[in-house]
Amino acid sequence: MLDDYQQLVDEISAALGAPATLENRDFGLIAFGAHDSGGDPDGADEPALDPVRTRSILRRRSTAAVRAWFEGFGIARAQAPLRIPPDPAAGVFMGRICLPVRHRGVVHGYVWLLDDGHLSDLELGGPAGPPDPRLARAMETAARIGALMAAEARADEELGRLLRDLLTGPPDGRDTARTALRAALRGAAEGPLALVAVTPWAPEDAEGGGPAGLPNPPGVAALCAIPPASGPAPAAPAAGRSPAAGLAALVRLRAQTALDPARAAAEHLLRSPGATAPAPRAGGGAGMPGSAASAAGVSAPRRGLDDLPAAWPEALAAARAARADARLGPVAEWSAIGPYRLLTALPAAAGSDPAVRALLEPSHAELARTAEAFLDCAGQASRTAQALGIHRQTLYYRLSRVEQLTGLDLDAGEDRLLLHMALKSARL
Repeated sequence: MLDDYQQLVDEISAALGAPATLENRDFGLIAFGAHDSGGDPDGADEPALDPVRTRSILRRRSTAAVRAWFEGFGIARAQAPLRIPPDPAAGVFMGRICLPVRHRGVVHGYVWLLDDGHLSDLELGGPAGPPDPRLARAMETAARIGALMAAEARADEELGRLLRDLLTGPPDGRDTARTALRAALRGAAEGPLALVAVTPWAPEDAEGGGPAGLPNPPGVAALCAIPPASGPAPAAPAAGRSPAAGLAALVRLRAQTALDPARAAAEHLLRSPGATAPAPRAGGGAGMPGSAASAAGVSAPRRGLDDLPAAWPEALAAARAARADARLGPVAEWSAIGPYRLLTALPAAAGSDPAVRALLEPSHAELARTAEAFLDCAGQASRTAQALGIHRQTLYYRLSRVEQLTGLDLDAGEDRLLLHMALKSARL
């Protein structure tokens, strides 16, 4: 499929004599067409790339700021080519011509043409007259790209539906979903696999209601949003976005013990528009709920599809742990989250034990942070004071206040265990 996109982008580049790139609607780079100026064989006559184009090629994606800047010109609603002027302040040193890639009224991506001035007389068409014939041919090619992207989106949507049915559907329908998914994935269904969970996830609404907002990282065999009923309630999504408990990604591994492809896919997904960007943490607030930023979790590896329903809770638990504890995130593996493997399996009420409830109030956040640090340091006062940057006498005073608030004895092992579990659970 990538070869098909590359060939079509090369056609547009050759027809218009300008370097072209193809990006999906999330501004993820799909193909780049080289430009042959026909001048200096060493390329001296070719236009230099501006910073925005260079970053999109090197990082395979444009930044959110760049995306917002271009979308401000109405490209998501455009039915015909648009000319976008240069803006050196935004890192756009050369103008662009944007060819919207649409199929049946839905925008699937954009073809971008760099204009160093030699396309300034290219007639885009409109009330004043028809478009330049070269541009008309380029738009025909863009329509072919749109049809390919739409077909790929439909296939991805069906794979996503099968994955969702396998992970969270009724038990009596999972065998059917597994059989269909195995047939669709062919040999990849038998190889080593892992699940990635991203939570919270708020996919963007799409024109036409298609499978929009779901990126397509390398190595991902199937991708689906999991509805809130199938997982913990996420933080409130941004306006205009539909909430989901999480995003599930089925990732192909090179070997049973090599989770690097899953981590790479998780990092890619966290840079996608559906993920919530991190906000500065205010002091780390131990014992308090975790950040609203999205985090990702990676399940233990699996061989084949049979055990995937058990892998999804692992991936989701690892993502919740990564959100709860900055030391684990933003991507955490199930095997590395320690006590959170047990804590994420407990009912939500486990973190609201009556003895600890008062300590978890916002007014006592500093005391909760001190208590958690003390327990993390195995009750060693000198280590705790050093970690918190306070005097030991200050530490002793705070711990006495914790005992007064909770009625727990920090010299008693069971009381320490209860307090430690409650503080860690409260993060979730």
